[in-house]
Amino acid sequence: MADVQLAPLRTIGDFLLESARFQIPNIKDPEKWANRVLNNLLYYQTNYFLTAIIAFLIIGIIHPVKMVCGFVAISVAFGGFVYCTSSQWKARRFKRDHPIISVIVILLAGYLLVYMVGAVIVFMFGIAFPLLLILIHASLRMRNIKNKVTNKLEYVGLKRTPMGIILEGLGQEQEAGS
Repeated sequence: MADVQLAPLRTIGDFLLESARFQIPNIKDPEKWANRVLNNLLYYQTNYFLTAIIAFLIIGIIHPVKMVCGFVAISVAFGGFVYCTSSQWKARRFKRDHPIISVIVILLAGYLLVYMVGAVIVFMFGIAFPLLLILIHASLRMRNIKNKVTNKLEYVGLKRTPMGIILEGLGQEQEAGS
């Protein structure tokens, strides 16, 4: 991790305005479209991270209580799932020894889930909306020469960046250098 470098923040002109060229990708050639998305993710990664943080914060400012409640609800659900799947025998024994308490806990959890659905939706939107914005920009933004050269350096391994590591972890490292 010591050799990881943060990619530079691209100018707003390069990212959105003057020199930016946008075009709808050829849907009939998904390989070329994926190549464009992956290379744009590498080139504009700092801009994308900043965009995601800003969009998440804006949604959090508009609905702060729902964002916190949604986060808590998802965390509790995830923690309960991990606990129950990692210690099934304890959960089965508890259900057998305390059936009324188990039914009450299930009913309360169901009520809480229904009550928190709005907050969970707002929280999930806070995560999904920035990702949608990034995917749309990466799909529509045409690459320039500087983008292609920078991505070749990333692919060859002369420069390792956070997005390069994420894409490598997702198994996309071969396609990202094209």
